[in-house]
Amino acid sequence: MSRSLLVKPDLAPSATQVHRVTPESAGWRYVGFEVFDLSAGRALERRLAGREQCLVLLSGRAAVRIADQDLGTIGKRASPFEGKPFAAYAPAGATLEVTAASDCEVAIGSAPASGALPPRLIRPEEVAEEVRGIGTNQRYVRNILPATSPGECLQVVEVITPGGHWSSYPPHKHDSDQPGESQLEETYYHRLARPGGFAFQRVYTDDRTLDETMSVEDRDVVLVPRGYHPVSAAHGFDLYYLNVMAGPVRRWQVTQARGYEFLTPRR
Repeated sequence: MSRSLLVKPDLAPSATQVHRVTPESAGWRYVGFEVFDLSAGRALERRLAGREQCLVLLSGRAAVRIADQDLGTIGKRASPFEGKPFAAYAPAGATLEVTAASDCEVAIGSAPASGALPPRLIRPEEVAEEVRGIGTNQRYVRNILPATSPGECLQVVEVITPGGHWSSYPPHKHDSDQPGESQLEETYYHRLARPGGFAFQRVYTDDRTLDETMSVEDRDVVLVPRGYHPVSAAHGFDLYYLNVMAGPVRRWQVTQARGYEFLTPRR
């Protein structure tokens, strides 16, 4: 059955859950992704048997507890554009409890796991930053849960793309488990710094059996089951996106689309 790769948010005033992407709804095997808007005092409790979770506090402040471990009240951003995040890792089967100390936006990625690792808080100072690209291909990456940090399956990263710039570019893919490339499903959760703007994202394969170009608005999710997936931010509208990735092997290796070699000359 054909599924749209563009998932619109539920922004009804009565809706606490903005997004719920499951392996079943996405038609894949690994990645789950959810977003919640919690008003001050509102509590969220969740336990996923057989799935690890990574909570990213996009904005606001919240008290977080995982199993019997109190991680305290975390958060210092008014929006995801304001510096590095607090995050928390919950192993499979552990109860994750979140109580909003202020209005807050919470994202949670999940993936299959055994529960072998302990819960932990990921502080902003532990989130490594890097700049990728040059000119209008420059963007700013925050590695929240990279393959080099403890985890069983999940990888989580934030990216800020200035208005008028390209991102996830040159086009690359990670849909094949082979030397030099890993097989990873991926979600993009998009936020725009200004209301009313848009970005574009294209997801396509070499043989064009998958080829979808989407106009992305604030709080949309784009599913990337396979193929290349570049993003373009409209001039004047800075773009944020949160990536959740998972697959059979926990590594991040990509293959660049043919024809773009001139953009990454060998030294």
